[in-house]
Amino acid sequence: MMQELSPPALEIRALRKCFDKPAVEGLNLSVRPGEFYMLLGPNGAGKTTTLRMVSGLLQPDEGAIDVFGIDALADPVAAKQIIGWLSDEPMIYDKLTPLEYLEFVAGLWNVDAAVAEARARDLVGWLGLEKVAHARCEAFSRGMRQKVALAGALVHEPKLIILDEPLTGLDAGSARLVKNVLAERVRAGATVIMTTHILEIAERMADRIGVISGGRLIAEGTLRELRDRVGTGDSPLEDMFLTIVEQDAAAA
Repeated sequence: MMQELSPPALEIRALRKCFDKPAVEGLNLSVRPGEFYMLLGPNGAGKTTTLRMVSGLLQPDEGAIDVFGIDALADPVAAKQIIGWLSDEPMIYDKLTPLEYLEFVAGLWNVDAAVAEARARDLVGWLGLEKVAHARCEAFSRGMRQKVALAGALVHEPKLIILDEPLTGLDAGSARLVKNVLAERVRAGATVIMTTHILEIAERMADRIGVISGGRLIAEGTLRELRDRVGTGDSPLEDMFLTIVEQDAAAA
């Protein structure tokens, strides 16, 4: 008997969003379960708009979004229950401590109190927040706030983790902690979709890379597949990325 194939972690079909002009234009994208997928593109390419639509923060003008087989537009609550979202601007409650914030967020997801407490302490430890676990977040630096916000996105153990420039404002040590936590989540079976302008990180961590420009997916594949497409040998991702974007602009 043939084994039934599991649905993609994320499938986007003909997605479109227009503001003053099109931000996302007929985007098609499929991300596999357990994959670390990097979405790259120049400023204004449509990356953040795409991720906000997947996370349920923006309503698309047209198209379809499925999250592990759930129609995210028809049943947004069910989709959000298995999604963790971290924006490029960390949003946390200043008057709470990191542990209080994590327990509060876990409560919103109906996570059992004892389980929530254990997860909160694990996340605080993994992200190097032990010394400030009982301090109010109001005095935290941008990097510390980013780590607390990431912990909040992970406390309900989502199957799909979506991160928009999560390393912004982090020092090298903090960035390493965040990367280690994300890699551990993927090893545990979660799917990660992430944008970053730090292409060396995409080069080291991504299973596959998608390049978006003008709201369209213009290239996709493993690092080797992208190198073969561009014909640049073992050149770094930065060179390939610039070549792909330039070729697309020249063909437009």
